Amino acid sequence: MLNIHRRYCTETFDTAGNLASFRIHVPQDFNFAYDVIDQIGAAEPERRAMIWRNPEGEEHDLTFADFARLSNKAANYLLSQGIGAGDKVMVILRRHYSFWVTALALHKIGAVAIPATFMLKQHDVLYRIKEARVRAIVATSVGTIADVIDAACAELAEPPLRFIMNGAQYDIAGSGSTGSDPALTGPALSGGQGLFAATCARPGWHDYNAGVRAARESLDRIPTHVDDPLLIYFTSGTSGEPKMALHGHDYAAAHLVTAKWWHGVTPDGIHMTIADTGWAKCTWGKFYGQWFMEGCQVVYDFDRFQGGEILSLIGKHRITTFCCPPTMWRMLSREDVDSFDFSSIERFTTAGEALPPDQFDFWLAHTGHPIYEGFGQSEGPVIVANMIGCAPRPGSMGKPVPFGNIKLLREDLTACDPGEEGEICIKCDPKPAGIIHEYYRAPDKTAEAFSGGWYHTGDVAYADESGYYYYCGRNDDLIKSSGYRIAPFEVESALNSHPAVHECAVTGVPDELRGFAVKATVVLEPGYAGTPELTKELQVWAKKQTAPYKFPRVIEYTDALPKTFSGKIRRSRIRENDGAAAQ
Repeated sequence: MLNIHRRYCTETFDTAGNLASFRIHVPQDFNFAYDVIDQIGAAEPERRAMIWRNPEGEEHDLTFADFARLSNKAANYLLSQGIGAGDKVMVILRRHYSFWVTALALHKIGAVAIPATFMLKQHDVLYRIKEARVRAIVATSVGTIADVIDAACAELAEPPLRFIMNGAQYDIAGSGSTGSDPALTGPALSGGQGLFAATCARPGWHDYNAGVRAARESLDRIPTHVDDPLLIYFTSGTSGEPKMALHGHDYAAAHLVTAKWWHGVTPDGIHMTIADTGWAKCTWGKFYGQWFMEGCQVVYDFDRFQGGEILSLIGKHRITTFCCPPTMWRMLSREDVDSFDFSSIERFTTAGEALPPDQFDFWLAHTGHPIYEGFGQSEGPVIVANMIGCAPRPGSMGKPVPFGNIKLLREDLTACDPGEEGEICIKCDPKPAGIIHEYYRAPDKTAEAFSGGWYHTGDVAYADESGYYYYCGRNDDLIKSSGYRIAPFEVESALNSHPAVHECAVTGVPDELRGFAVKATVVLEPGYAGTPELTKELQVWAKKQTAPYKFPRVIEYTDALPKTFSGKIRRSRIRENDGAAAQ
């Protein structure tokens, strides 16, 4: 164990031994791939970095030395194809181990990774290619994403280079994969010689696996600067087209606080985060910080979420720290939770949206472990969290992380009083490590976000007398009704605790008397019907759970809520539909 993370941070503690301040310091030539992965791989070549599994039976235990070697090979292959420093490369590889290899290779050659989800449609792919000026795409053969990319590229005079990675384990009838050798699917790919083994032929594409396997293992370090672009994340786009959050190499180091002080990752632990590699939650929970801590992570490359499969992995692999978004905690709670082994667990965490208090209570009652909530964005690391040493409170996302000056501010940039709602802002003089450098090719949006010497998250919360933050919602999502500012989350939490409600979204609809009235769009559990009697019952239920003025005066039933690719509810889409219906 190198304790390599101590080279890049300074920590101070209060008299109770809790973290008081956390500062990242990285040299000008810092590069995560060279300075962390290669260093650990050279010092402890047998240290496990990843336990990779899929439902089809393929299994790989990869070491830090494996990732150092394979990322060198991928870097050499990409260089041979003309990809180099500053080139924007979209990476769509689901949860396949090749994502980590590819991202590290791009870091080594100074290219800019653009992780993206396999759920993108033609419009989304075309938008990203044009806006980010994508030079190349590395995509999986699994499913239909290659078809979607081809359709988008057909609209371009100069389409990007395309590399197809055969996911192999999904190469079954009807999967959409092409050109694979059936003998190389499933368990036949297990073991070191199986890595990047399956080839794939597709017109207009380069065979990525074949190229990586044939490339040289040695790579001389290519100079990069800590301020060079590292990756671009397209934000969730809950209220319009997604912005491009551009990060430098300091972003990787900033996630030390995410992994060490929120997730609780240790060098001897086994961590698992449920997230597709197209989401920023991947770099939060299954990449930079976890490997800075020299920990091993479990990656399960499932096609469809099956709660029982996920829970069984905790006992099987002796997972110590586990993180997933609140929606998945709710899905997991529908399993026979008491039948699974949680004896190895040390810490549960969640982020992505606010955790309903009933889920906090459920998991504490059934496992003895609370869920430690955290908050952040694609634009940075965790910034508010129930960190180690912090006693979690149901409904609270914790306290500001001590890596910068984080405050709740009014519109005039003065600090809010306890109980007063304000915008979560981060002082940017100087800017803490890990906060975006800019919104790429959007100077107006960058200036707006960094106005007045603060980075404005656009998220609203209030703090109690003890300094615990409680999430209210996005600025645009708050409802102003009869002079009150109503946060959707509180009403949603009340309704979600009713047994008939599967999930819901709360928005405002124009009301002649109140300005706006609270509306709930509800997806019901199987066996329930959206009757007038149930509507009345839900309204009474909400009144008992929240202040009476917050109850939903309008309830509409639907089969599904509009969501972003990362699973966040698009309340803006509901408001748009309501506005169109009113015209």
